[in-house]
Amino acid sequence: MTRLALLTLPLLLAATPPAQAAPWVVDTAHSRLGFAGSQGGTPFSGTFKRWDAKIDFDPANPAAGHVLVTIDMASASTGDADKDGALPQSDWFDVKDFPRAVFEATTFRAKGGNAYEAVGTLTIRGIKKDVVLPFTLDTTGPDAHAKGRLSLVRTEYGIGAGAWSRPDVVALDVAVTVDIAAAKAK
Repeated sequence: MTRLALLTLPLLLAATPPAQAAPWVVDTAHSRLGFAGSQGGTPFSGTFKRWDAKIDFDPANPAAGHVLVTIDMASASTGDADKDGALPQSDWFDVKDFPRAVFEATTFRAKGGNAYEAVGTLTIRGIKKDVVLPFTLDTTGPDAHAKGRLSLVRTEYGIGAGAWSRPDVVALDVAVTVDIAAAKAK
């Protein structure tokens, strides 16, 4: 009998589904996906008005997490008419040819306390790069609040072509900012 149990144990373990992360529903009214940079030494910031996020994450098992964020690049807004008019154009986001940007995190790492890293890829203008998004996560019952900031070099994604590619005109370093409110899916 013991021998039979030992022989079937690997089969039972193989049939057991892996631990899955918990799905979350984003509260878009209380969430913000934005960006920050500097033009001519003057800081500016903006937001993306339209985006969607599918989040599966369990702080007790971060490695099983998965996030897929799709961003409507035409929804970028800085509140400055000149910048807002330029961002959709071919020198910047080129929304005609690349209407969406995608961030996909395929794993997460706990960094201690409420700090984590989302490990995945960011695709802008058809250029896909590996990235690590550091963020904090605070939970209260079924509610969660995540804040993070991803630094990137805009020209690595083809953003700001021509005269705009010079760092003395527009700084190369840009931050993508994340401020997400969500609740566990029921």
